[in-house]
Amino acid sequence: MQVFIDQLSPTFLEKEKILSSGYWNKALHIETGERMHIIAPSGRGKTSLIHFLYGIRTDYTGSIHYDNNDVKTLDSEALAALRSNKLSIIFQDLKLFPLHTVRENIEVKRKLNPFHETGRIEEMAEALGIASKLSKPVNTCSYGEQQRIAIIRALQQPFDLLLMDEPFSHLDEDNRYKAMELIIEEASKRNASLLLADLEQRDYFLADKIIAL
Repeated sequence: MQVFIDQLSPTFLEKEKILSSGYWNKALHIETGERMHIIAPSGRGKTSLIHFLYGIRTDYTGSIHYDNNDVKTLDSEALAALRSNKLSIIFQDLKLFPLHTVRENIEVKRKLNPFHETGRIEEMAEALGIASKLSKPVNTCSYGEQQRIAIIRALQQPFDLLLMDEPFSHLDEDNRYKAMELIIEEASKRNASLLLADLEQRDYFLADKIIAL
């Protein structure tokens, strides 16, 4: 899937922040299999960008095209199909179901449109050190454990582009490397692109493009 961003600009962001940005009001292209790293301090629209790309906010000018489809013009059915087949996301606020088990939270994505057999959940959980938590309610897990749950959940479905909004903020260095290794492995299986938005540069991401928002 080809991703084209043309003259994208939040309607709510201060003009000086837009003018100084390497992303806003530019013509950009995310190529198949490419890794793009967006670096921005708080207040520059980083999370808004992720929401624009996922189609859950439209308060911007310019356009976002997936292949020949402008995300702003998609009806609810087409947008749902895009998210099910082409886009996956790791939200900054995770959006987990706290009273459901870790496994149930992960299975939500796999059941809707599976890429893996169910046994892959155990393998990923073991790799990220949360296998013992699979039968526990999410609200008994630390925030770092919940981040790993959200990462595994995002990897259960097909995707051509994985959007990541500060997915490692509560992980120690060892777990960041393990999580990134798993993400890259899964993206390679799909020949998928990765977009990581974070507060600072993450050297372990090995980005093809680094852009200051």
